[in-house]
Amino acid sequence: MKWEAYLARTTGRAGRARPVFRTFRPGIILCSLLAVLVLLSIVSHAEPPRKHRDSCDILYPSDTAVEWDCRTLRPKESLETLFGEYWIDVARFNRIDRRHIRTGVSIKVPRRIEDLAMWQPMPLFYSPAEQEEQFILVDLSEQFLGAYEYGALRFALPIASGNGHDPTPTGEFRLAAAHRFHQSSLFMVEGTDRPYPMNYALRFHINREGVSYWMHGRDLPGYPASHGCIGLYDEPMQKEQYGIPIDPELNDAKRLFEWVLGGEVEDEKLIQLPQGPRVHIIGRVPERPKS
Repeated sequence: MKWEAYLARTTGRAGRARPVFRTFRPGIILCSLLAVLVLLSIVSHAEPPRKHRDSCDILYPSDTAVEWDCRTLRPKESLETLFGEYWIDVARFNRIDRRHIRTGVSIKVPRRIEDLAMWQPMPLFYSPAEQEEQFILVDLSEQFLGAYEYGALRFALPIASGNGHDPTPTGEFRLAAAHRFHQSSLFMVEGTDRPYPMNYALRFHINREGVSYWMHGRDLPGYPASHGCIGLYDEPMQKEQYGIPIDPELNDAKRLFEWVLGGEVEDEKLIQLPQGPRVHIIGRVPERPKS
């Protein structure tokens, strides 16, 4: 394929971005070093940690099933222009939404796009769910969620879980409530004073401090980024709040919500789920490899 040859010329070795080297003149090294030493403590306290990370920074266990290269996006490039009808497969492989696909962002590009047709990070059968009509397995190591019916995988969805500072709790839980139009009481939409929407919310835990944890629609930047909840694609919400994408297509939050409740729900009230599906959350959030 033509795009494969093009990508090969613009990427480094598999699983790593091509490094960029700069040459310094020996005569100015000493002066530069002294300046760095003087400013080092100031800079270390003045500059916050780098907030943005790329999909290539995060390595998942299932990455080994697909040969890929790390590629930095150029101006005017998008998932659609690069991968055509396969753009959704590539987005899910990177656990990223289209709002976060922009110039300078690096993503994992399969060497053979057809490999994604058979790629599945969640087990096709999960024995602890064999007796359950509905069961949800969340693997933090994979940043993926699986919906099971009597142990068989019905569908799998990429997620954005809590990060190292605000972890998602692990263990056994049960969905106890559903709220179609839930909103955050703590966080706002970026750059606004509007409460962050948590559409198609499913509550699975309340901790001892009274903090609730939900599965809901949110941004998926390509790495664990929530404050402990489990985020799912919700492109209609993103268009409403940010104007991107123009043509919303992915809405995994709605899919999971309607699967749990057995169909479409427009009720704005909180719905109690006395016998909601069991939830297992396993694994550990993948750490960014040290350079």
